[in-house]
Amino acid sequence: MLKGSCNCNGVTWQATGEIGQPAMCHCRQCRKQSGHTWASGYCDEADLTIRGDVRWYSLTETAKRGFCPTCGSFLFWKDHSENWISFSMGSIDGPSGLKLREHIFTADKGDYYDIADGVPQREN
Repeated sequence: MLKGSCNCNGVTWQATGEIGQPAMCHCRQCRKQSGHTWASGYCDEADLTIRGDVRWYSLTETAKRGFCPTCGSFLFWKDHSENWISFSMGSIDGPSGLKLREHIFTADKGDYYDIADGVPQREN
């Protein structure tokens, strides 16, 4: 089980069941939303309990992003066609016990940094 929250603690969450190892997304949308890259783990949507007011924003028809309307913390990403939901690794309260599995959308990464951690990379 993992627990997490936003900066102001107005939104809290708890993930139970199987937790997927995190990926770090370098796509343009995640860079703009997060300010750099976005690392997220995931679980079945039925295994995620969210408390508090989450605002959802759909940038595309494919997915939506959830954030705290008070402090602005970017907390969730949900593909409309899948039954799993991603949660921000940065919002986890305490150790996660998870390890980064891959970098995704590396073709879109910013030109101001290199990825040199030896973790597998996908261009899309």
